[in-house]
Amino acid sequence: MQIDWTAIKEIVNETSEVKTYLLECPEGFTWEEGAHTHFALEGFNAGEKPNRALVRHMSISTTPTEGTIGITTRIKEQCSEFKSVLKSLQIGDKVALFKTHSNVPLKRQQQPIYLLSSGVGLATFRSVVLTYLANTQDVPSVHSLNVDSSKDYLFTDVFTTNVEKNFTAQFVDSRDAYYTEARELAKNTDALFYVVGSNEFLTQNIELLREAGVPTAHIMLDKRPQQIEELLGTAPTVLTEA
Repeated sequence: MQIDWTAIKEIVNETSEVKTYLLECPEGFTWEEGAHTHFALEGFNAGEKPNRALVRHMSISTTPTEGTIGITTRIKEQCSEFKSVLKSLQIGDKVALFKTHSNVPLKRQQQPIYLLSSGVGLATFRSVVLTYLANTQDVPSVHSLNVDSSKDYLFTDVFTTNVEKNFTAQFVDSRDAYYTEARELAKNTDALFYVVGSNEFLTQNIELLREAGVPTAHIMLDKRPQQIEELLGTAPTVLTEA
């Protein structure tokens, strides 16, 4: 397994709790829109076994054309060991990347695309939207729906409605409002639905989409194949309000 060690070159405060760590691109490191990677801190592989507490599965929020690897995450005052160490890092400190892959690249199949996300899950879709805006070929339209109760909405410079490009950005601050809007979007059963968020969020959206008649093949999840199979095979759950 190849491990790429690279340096933090900038730390951007997106909101009061969300930061983007912009990393130098190691030579030969490539990725596509919608990519995720294993993001590890120094010391994670110092012992006989990897210290999993110092490793997280993170989305890359930037595109290769931006020339930097962006890792966007929420860090609350009370946080995990991983977030606590990450919060202390400064420009120039080293982090590791490995097992980079994309489960949700932009599909150019002449189908409208709906991006459904919760909170900082929107980071996964930033690169997808930028890729679409740069080249809309074979994608009739893209609509993003994000729910974030903090009301500190992310990447509003990218997620802003662009009529000329057939891109619509929508933010709501409650699950109630979110599911009302999602049910309307799900009426378009011919569209592709990309869903990013917690497992609970994914399961609830899968149920909603299936109830609306959206084929399973039209539901895209940012998960490994085995996890996708498990989630798409889960029993229905009752939708809950935030």
